[in-house]
Amino acid sequence: MFQTIVTRLLTSIMVVFGALVLVFVIVYLLPGDPALSILDPSTATQEEIDLLRKQLGTDLPFYQQFANYAKDMLNGDFGKSLLNDEPVLSKIWTHAPATLLLAFTSTLIAAVIGIWLGVLSAIHRDRWIDIVARLVGLFGISMPTFWSGILLILLFSVTLGWLPAMGSDGWQTLVLPALSLGIVGSGFVVRLVRNSMLEVINEQFIVTLRAKGLPQRLVMYRHALRNALIPALTIIGVLSGELMAGTVVIETVFSRQGIGRIISDALMSKDLPVIQGVIFFSAIVYVLINMLVDLSYSMIDPRVRRMQARR
Repeated sequence: MFQTIVTRLLTSIMVVFGALVLVFVIVYLLPGDPALSILDPSTATQEEIDLLRKQLGTDLPFYQQFANYAKDMLNGDFGKSLLNDEPVLSKIWTHAPATLLLAFTSTLIAAVIGIWLGVLSAIHRDRWIDIVARLVGLFGISMPTFWSGILLILLFSVTLGWLPAMGSDGWQTLVLPALSLGIVGSGFVVRLVRNSMLEVINEQFIVTLRAKGLPQRLVMYRHALRNALIPALTIIGVLSGELMAGTVVIETVFSRQGIGRIISDALMSKDLPVIQGVIFFSAIVYVLINMLVDLSYSMIDPRVRRMQARR
């Protein structure tokens, strides 16, 4: 187990460093000059522009810019916003809790709906429950997050008046954004859990348990579902990152103050330090989530524990 943790940790460090390099290269290749985004080209002199470029370090060669960028990032210095000179890390810490809560809640909704419908669909194959579950899965996969958000606002805010349509204060403002992302994410989980359950149901050990006279509910929910959850955990881990990326759109639709709104505003104003900082922070969170998902395999499936013990 210890060797597995060390291996996953080293792999995660390599992935984070790769994300660090990729973020810098993408931002470096973006058109535009940060100095001209801060100063007004029509009034600023060339000396002022050159001085600002020197202060920002954008006049240095590529490798020197990357070395300074990597050193600052690894030391926890994400730089300052080009618009208001606010430290990027402080801005991230202020808005990250709202986005992480939204991503966690929507992932939980997607997992609960997806696993529940996937199991029912597999147990009642080719019946009306199976048809409904597959339609829900198809609906979730096909529906863009912004469109599902608009539909939920029209139904629960405009028509029924049950929940607020905008804001980020209180649990009431969290319900509709989390549902918008969760419904979309559940479509992938439904299809994967259904296919995994159908494969596990036909395994020899399930046939043996049925032959011993164990109750159908016990066989399905304790033994079959436990083995079918391994691929489901993988997609849920990947889905958490996808849903976190989806907060950019959802936070704009619902006017929530989070990381998604930060990077959206930064892209509009070409605030490069904020863009780099938010993407790097999101990459770290995504890697940590997937590392925890990998380590959880051994807790669910004894075969994984035995395989790790033999290494």
